[in-house]
Amino acid sequence: MICSNMIVNAQTHVASFFSDGMILQQQKSINIWGIDSAGTKIHVVSSWGETSQATTSTNGKWKLQLTTPTAGGPHAITIKGSSIVTINDVLIGEVWVCSGQSNMQIPLRGGLDGNFIEGGLDAIVNSKNDRIRFFTVKQNTSLKPLDNVKGIWEKAAPSTSGSFSAVGYFFAQQLEKVLDVPIGIVVTAWGSSTAEAWSDVKTLHDLGITIPNEIAEMPQKTPTALYNAMMHPLIGYGIKGVLWYQGEANRRNANEYEKIVNTMVTSWREQWNIGDFPFYYAQIAPFNYGKNNSAFLREAQLKSSQSLQNAEMVVTLDVGDCTQIHPSKKREVGKRLSYLAIAKDYGISGYDFKSPTLTNYFIDKQEIILTFSNRIQLNRNVDTSENFEIAGTDMIFYPANAVMTSPYHKDQKVRVFSEKVPHPKAVRYGFKNCVIPTLFGRNGLPVSSFRTDNLNANE
Repeated sequence: MICSNMIVNAQTHVASFFSDGMILQQQKSINIWGIDSAGTKIHVVSSWGETSQATTSTNGKWKLQLTTPTAGGPHAITIKGSSIVTINDVLIGEVWVCSGQSNMQIPLRGGLDGNFIEGGLDAIVNSKNDRIRFFTVKQNTSLKPLDNVKGIWEKAAPSTSGSFSAVGYFFAQQLEKVLDVPIGIVVTAWGSSTAEAWSDVKTLHDLGITIPNEIAEMPQKTPTALYNAMMHPLIGYGIKGVLWYQGEANRRNANEYEKIVNTMVTSWREQWNIGDFPFYYAQIAPFNYGKNNSAFLREAQLKSSQSLQNAEMVVTLDVGDCTQIHPSKKREVGKRLSYLAIAKDYGISGYDFKSPTLTNYFIDKQEIILTFSNRIQLNRNVDTSENFEIAGTDMIFYPANAVMTSPYHKDQKVRVFSEKVPHPKAVRYGFKNCVIPTLFGRNGLPVSSFRTDNLNANE
């Protein structure tokens, strides 16, 4: 492990992810860094013809940039300083970071609480593909920023893929198939971790969150501890964007979640210094959480997709399991994340890649009329009163009926009503822990849970 305070005995070292089998982001000026003796000249030569050089600082650190070609390989990179380091089997392609808690961490083979991944065994057996490679960061904590992590690059194969993040794998598999380029996935995740644990000290100070003096009993809940040990060392590595699946651990402060995540992502982007890179994330799925209604956290996640630049959310209401906090349908989550990237970042258009969202609502006598961003349909196998609720000025919600108007017209609406609420003021949809969804887009993607009692009505 390479740390900033490591004593170097006339040897050239690079961070662990600059190693055999790595994938570099294509057609970018990417960073390479490491340590050596102070004042040592570092020369880097690539097999595609690019060269670069730097001189180590007084603390032995060096960093330089190298321009990458279009996707392809394998290539080699030679680094000459006090000693020579050669990195072989380097592919050029698309690189994404996958972070969050257990639902991002869970591997294709299943695990943790005995859960399984639907289609996982088949995916593992058929996974051989040298162009899909994973670097999984070993879990670690620190109260101070570290310079390196432990991990190795692994190629997708039946002997290795079982340990890959299931969501990350299905995302990578779809991208590699559609784009026909190598896909590199860097997984840095820890079950039960909070968003605060993935945030840097400045972000936490700006949010008024206290920085602890020691690691908590549950280390992954310690503010800034995971950022320091598992994210800070990665910052600067050439990437296309970040995928995020987290939120269960923040249910109790759902009212603060949007601000925490938005500030966290903004700080990551500032430190990477490559612009507002894509931040795509999965909404937490339905589960019987008990007293804490997870709909408030899902609402906060939905708001981030509307308030954070270049951020998109995939809805998971239809792939949850009210008895299993780790739902088995990870293929759907990974693919839905890939639909966003393929459309928004790789210019492949012609399909509707997002879940419809509520755009407006109107009070019309004894009904509330809902409008949406895209065409929708009602699931006829679920009684609408299971998910729709309506309330008057007393804000007591009752199960409600929901009917589509003009189902074959693009200007379709949903009418919500109940004989128990003659003068309605607000509607909620799927606003509870356990949900079997009723509303879907015509593309088959579910609509997120929502409520109107925190919006202004049109009457």
